[in-house]
Amino acid sequence: MKKIVLAAAALLLIAFSGCENKKGAFIETVQCSHPVKESVDRFEKILDENGLSIFQVIDHAQNAKNAEMILDPTTLVVFGNPKMGTALMKCNQSMGMDLPLRMLFYSDYEGRYWLSYTNPEYYSLKHNIKDKKCLAIINKVSIALQTLAQEVADNNTTAASSDQNSSDQNNTKEKE
Repeated sequence: MKKIVLAAAALLLIAFSGCENKKGAFIETVQCSHPVKESVDRFEKILDENGLSIFQVIDHAQNAKNAEMILDPTTLVVFGNPKMGTALMKCNQSMGMDLPLRMLFYSDYEGRYWLSYTNPEYYSLKHNIKDKKCLAIINKVSIALQTLAQEVADNNTTAASSDQNSSDQNNTKEKE
């Protein structure tokens, strides 16, 4: 009986630890200076100026509203460069599960604005990519995403990658 209680307690601890506001190890997060809608508009303009394709914009808050639910502003932009994406899928076609790229814009409960995206270095692990040419492409994508994120954020404040906890993040960011 004692083992069952301990196992149940461990499962509850694991289940509820997922409710914390920590990001996964491969999510990059940058604080934005502008509200979600304005940040998304800026991002779309930057993508257009750089010849990148916008495949879809998903307004999760509007979708929640349509389902008679409330969600803070949260918008996902699906975008990319088909030429680079094709090169990555030639490295491993399973990359098609993570392409096109995505950037999520959202506000938190304190009214701050953020954008998050998957660190492309994660793809080399997830898709078992070891070829040097492919790793070089992933590195270029990583640099491009960092540059895009900083440009749209319009500030030099980078939130910690996901390995820092949210309290560290809160202590390093100015409240707007």
